[in-house]
Amino acid sequence: MKLRKILLTSDLSTESRRAYGPVVQMAREGGASILLLHIVEDIPIVPYGAPLAGPLPSLDRSAMLQGATEALEAERAALAGVDVETLVLPSTNAAESIAEVAAQKGVGLIAMSTHGRTGLRRMVLGSVAEGVVRHSRVPVLVFPPAS
Repeated sequence: MKLRKILLTSDLSTESRRAYGPVVQMAREGGASILLLHIVEDIPIVPYGAPLAGPLPSLDRSAMLQGATEALEAERAALAGVDVETLVLPSTNAAESIAEVAAQKGVGLIAMSTHGRTGLRRMVLGSVAEGVVRHSRVPVLVFPPAS
């Protein structure tokens, strides 16, 4: 399989950086570019005392997007040696947005690390990696948590 573009996700954590080395090597060897994506989760706020009112977007969304853009640009340095495009998007569902970006940008592979949450934490927080696998139309390479 010849890959032209690999979508690499980052939540700006140390855990997400585990995938950087292998993905850069894969891109370099195959002549692919990397789309480094960060999703800013926009968690709607329900107004207190107005249960029938619609949810409001996060209060400081533009500052969150600007901070994430700056942080993701700093992450680009860890991906030296390949062509890297960065993208920061707001979303209420990270997994669906990752799969959507992959389809829109014509990537051949999504690569991401998982935090390896289990039990109640996984049930409450969900698994973005699992959601991406469910929604994606392209292969997803998931790097397990460090042991």
